Amino acid sequence: MRWPLGRRCVVWGCAVFLLFAGSVSDVGAMRAALSGSADAEVAAPEDQEAVRTVADRGRKRASGGDWGQMQRRFQGAFVLSAPRETRKVALTFDDVPDARYTYQVLNVLKQYRVHATFFVVGSRVRGNPAIVRRMHRDGHAIGNHSYNHPAFSRLKLSDMKDQIARTEAAVRDTVGFAPRFIRPPYGEITSRQMAWARANGYTVVNWDVDSLDWRQLKAQTVLNNVTKSVKPGSIILLHAGGGKGQNLHGTVEALPKLIKWLRSNGYEPVTIPELLGQSESRRS
Repeated sequence: MRWPLGRRCVVWGCAVFLLFAGSVSDVGAMRAALSGSADAEVAAPEDQEAVRTVADRGRKRASGGDWGQMQRRFQGAFVLSAPRETRKVALTFDDVPDARYTYQVLNVLKQYRVHATFFVVGSRVRGNPAIVRRMHRDGHAIGNHSYNHPAFSRLKLSDMKDQIARTEAAVRDTVGFAPRFIRPPYGEITSRQMAWARANGYTVVNWDVDSLDWRQLKAQTVLNNVTKSVKPGSIILLHAGGGKGQNLHGTVEALPKLIKWLRSNGYEPVTIPELLGQSESRRS
């Protein structure tokens, strides 16, 4: 039966409304699960992450083109993995330091004698310097994950540079060096920002394996997400920090199993500097 145009419009309108309402509900639930903190500046990153990842996570695009194009254009300065000839892989942890989870992750890494890379949020470094000093003392690498976790693709170059500089100052004040490695929040960076980073001696490090642990997954799911995708030279994205109420226990519980699995399958977990053969600190 072919309905009159007016009725068809009403039906399509209802369908669109229901679809939109469902999407808003999903985003609202994610926001409720992941956001909130006494310190708004620290809470904002995870709140933005919760909302934006519904549409953007897994799309693997940067404003200047997709990640593959970025890697070809900025060879050696925009990295998703190391050459596949190596059996080394890098465990990387974002959104740190966080007193609830970062210490637990550090303890597991120490127990299994593994060195990893932590991408720090500058405002959190200022609030938790002892955790960052522990990272450095334990032999882990430290990278720059912005000052308060905005999407770089939405920032002017001058504002992006300020995010890097403020975090760089926080790390230097805490452990005495300026990080070479940058991980842009959400993996987003523009071609213009990328050109500036390369010209100033930075290496931008995204990933080729996403654990999806930010979804508050159970340990076995986190483990499966990594093991089904890892390859020689992989850079693995995990989180050791989150918003108030965000549950990353699955990450902590999965980590010993992941380390054992990697080793039993011939992989050697190393830091980003070792994986890429670049120094941890940037020469000004």
